[in-house]
Amino acid sequence: MEPEVVKAEAVLPLTLPFKKVQMADKYPKGQSRGRQWKHLRNLLQGADASSLPPDRPNYLNIQSPPSIYPPKRYCDITGFEAPYVDPRTKLRYADPEVFKQIRMLPDDYVQKYLALRNAAVTWPVLIADNGSMYEDFVGMIPCSFSS
Repeated sequence: MEPEVVKAEAVLPLTLPFKKVQMADKYPKGQSRGRQWKHLRNLLQGADASSLPPDRPNYLNIQSPPSIYPPKRYCDITGFEAPYVDPRTKLRYADPEVFKQIRMLPDDYVQKYLALRNAAVTWPVLIADNGSMYEDFVGMIPCSFSS
């Protein structure tokens, strides 16, 4: 090592005057100061549910009240928050570009997207009956068709 570097290391004090010695002794490096939180899995393993009375709350039967905030709605295509809903297909969308894509989707793709979020809607499908009668697929109610 060079002599200047050796002299510089010797000049620095071991403790700095503005630091409290008690804090350094109390919390050595690498030790956290805060409370250690346990994960739910560790709590469930440690809790013996069979010895507790069934009406007493524990980590196995935690319930929370319903949220006071409305549920967030996400775009069915992109996954972003969706402030809009297509009135024809009932798909949620985030911006006008996605709306254009939704309008170009075939009906079976729309049904698959709705089924993904458990909102599948049965589309009314017209079935030809000898060219003069049509039936609604949902209710199977015959209605006359005039052309």
